[in-house]
Amino acid sequence: MPIYNVAPYLEEAFDSILNQSLKDIEVIVVNDGSTDNSEEIIRKYQQKDARIISFSQKNQGQSVARNLALQHATGEYIYMMDSDDVLTGPDVLLTCYEYAEKNHADFIFFDRDWLLEDKTDFSVSLHSTKYVEENKAYDGESLLNLLLDTTSYNCVVWLLLIRHDHLKRLGLGFYPGIIHEDELFTTVLMLRSSSIYCLKQSFVKHRVRSASTVGTKFTRRNMDCYLTVTDELLRFSQKPIIHKFLRYTLSKVFYTGHFIPYKDKPAVFWRAMKSGYLKYIGLKSSLKFFTW
Repeated sequence: MPIYNVAPYLEEAFDSILNQSLKDIEVIVVNDGSTDNSEEIIRKYQQKDARIISFSQKNQGQSVARNLALQHATGEYIYMMDSDDVLTGPDVLLTCYEYAEKNHADFIFFDRDWLLEDKTDFSVSLHSTKYVEENKAYDGESLLNLLLDTTSYNCVVWLLLIRHDHLKRLGLGFYPGIIHEDELFTTVLMLRSSSIYCLKQSFVKHRVRSASTVGTKFTRRNMDCYLTVTDELLRFSQKPIIHKFLRYTLSKVFYTGHFIPYKDKPAVFWRAMKSGYLKYIGLKSSLKFFTW
């Protein structure tokens, strides 16, 4: 659990995970340079529950915080919870654990509900499991094709329970210094997995705030980070599924990118053009990008 300035929500997040019926867990938290009283709350809960293991670092972003936590994880499975989210009930982890064990899954995924705050303008997307069957093993490429074809792909890591040994075999971590790091991590994880299962239940309430990554106004940094993800995915593979994913993603990113300041648009577009990514963006999104 990476933590950065979430003091108003942290106790609720801690309570929802420490009160799980699955008791044999470790809760590894990384205070990523918080300037509020998040550290005090961490210490308070750590005194009450020895299952909490905490680390502190200067602010380096979620990728570095998650990588640090993964280095110290010893459990059979990894769940990467956001520090302002809430699990929907006391049996979430037990249900996921038993389902993953029964099916010998590389990882499982499930659905979410939203906690919208501050009248955040946010469109609710389709549930990732709508077109997927329970109790059926999917290989990563087939599953990603299905999710892209049904526009239901959701890359976020807080919808996944991952077998730790599988993650270690892959040697997979998070790319440092970027936002939207889930796009890279989850896509590579999926394409390198052969036993993926879904649970068609909402197990987490994900909070959307104006100050959170997903709630923040789209900026040049968002665009640059998506382009970095594109660079890395093409280094990972040149398979058709990667090109299909990039057409799915970059067309949306550049369509949304018309919100960024006009002064930033030429540099972003030039980077995409120089890298040969206009074929993924398409004419409609390219034209929309330059409108205001």
